[in-house]
Amino acid sequence: MVMSTNAVETLRYTKIETTADGGSAFVDGRIELSVREVATGVIPQAVGELASGGALFVRSGEFDSAPHTAPARQWVVMLRGSVEVTVTSGEKRVFAPGDLLLAADVDGLGHRTATLGDPPFEALYIAAPEEASAPAVPE
Repeated sequence: MVMSTNAVETLRYTKIETTADGGSAFVDGRIELSVREVATGVIPQAVGELASGGALFVRSGEFDSAPHTAPARQWVVMLRGSVEVTVTSGEKRVFAPGDLLLAADVDGLGHRTATLGDPPFEALYIAAPEEASAPAVPE
């Protein structure tokens, strides 16, 4: 499939952020993708910027966490298995392979995370410094 270099696409992601009362909430966002050549000899591809300060691969068995904050502001790229995340309002969302989450609730009451289905759970955690936030395209 050849992509037009004029096409504008977006990548959806979910952010968990700390609310004013110290709770947590989901916020939907989009990152604008621009179609460009990423390497000589490779067809143009849709590319979006995710600022990073390092990455960590995680594999885990089944778990159901206590409420916790994100240890650092980080992108979570779901690779294998699914998790259900619950924020302090009681809202729950399921994240599966291919989903992108920005865990930014580094203070406050945090969120809960539980695996769904058969282990293992695998994800890539990518450090996301505050000053390097991805530009969000409003829903």
